[in-house]
Amino acid sequence: MEEWKQQLQNSINTLDRLKSIINVTPEEEKAITTLGTKWGTSPYFASLMDRDDPNCPIRRQVLPSMAEKVNQYGIDDYLIWKENREDVRPDSIARQYRDRVAFTVTQVCVNYCRHCFRKELVVDGDLQLRMDVEEGLAWIREHKEIRDVLITGGDPFVLSDEKIEYIIRKLREINHLEMIRFGTRAPIVLPQRITSGLQKILEVYHRVPIWINTQCNHPKEITDQTAEAVFKLLKCGINVGNQAVLLKGINDDIETFKELHQKLLRVRIRPYYLFYCEPAPGIDHFRTPVEKGAELIRDAIRGHTTGLAQPMYVIATNIGKIPLMPDYYICEKNEKEYTLKNYEGITTRWPNIPE
Repeated sequence: MEEWKQQLQNSINTLDRLKSIINVTPEEEKAITTLGTKWGTSPYFASLMDRDDPNCPIRRQVLPSMAEKVNQYGIDDYLIWKENREDVRPDSIARQYRDRVAFTVTQVCVNYCRHCFRKELVVDGDLQLRMDVEEGLAWIREHKEIRDVLITGGDPFVLSDEKIEYIIRKLREINHLEMIRFGTRAPIVLPQRITSGLQKILEVYHRVPIWINTQCNHPKEITDQTAEAVFKLLKCGINVGNQAVLLKGINDDIETFKELHQKLLRVRIRPYYLFYCEPAPGIDHFRTPVEKGAELIRDAIRGHTTGLAQPMYVIATNIGKIPLMPDYYICEKNEKEYTLKNYEGITTRWPNIPE
């Protein structure tokens, strides 16, 4: 059996298995045994947890918390609202833009992230949707305005090579499609999934290219195995971007934020988005003030490291992604000139060019 399949078969999703890896606190055990929520991760990702520290950033992303019972700001039926799923279309199709859709092909994950914005569907099971791949393919085929499909889940890379190849092939048979994207945490939580078999599927040259975006939220998640998996994808002609989520107590301090984005570049993952933690139910404890992400980019990235490390800070809403970057650098403007400030607080002047 391939290693990635062994990892899934031996998922760390029981208290006994977890106790073989870390010293579980009474609070963690209470959450696991009483919340009735789906949880678990690969043995590989679990091995990165700090054995004795309950504030370990990987433990906090993986293990249920009694804080999930607090829901002051979360929106009920959030996923239906956010992904416009009340519209008439297959359950597998989420749409916020005219020319592109998210195509949900599975509800299964390698790692059940506690901050997941699809928590109602994937983690808690409060929302029941029918993820029929054939229905989704037929809908995309009929809607010629769709040029870009994001294959998502769950995690689509839990599917077999044969299923992934089938979905790609069927999408590429649709003449109006120009791009296929995968959203997967596999390079981070299950790098063993990037096998020679999967490489053969992904590396085929075609007019419809494939892009992959993963999610890495803390530098501790980046290992030599991740670097090797990403390099294998690059050799297939697949670019890999990162869509981090801003998480309170995990990556919302300057040093961690800077190290995360510099380390991503060191393993050839391009920072793409920084998402504000969405108002899904039960994840209040992960949210920062909205301004925090822009402040971190200002204080940890701009001028302090290469611009390649700078993600776009956005909030994902039912009307699409909205950028959240105020302009900190224009101090003053008059008819003649701008006064601009750099990351060290030094100012310069620049001419104001009329339209």
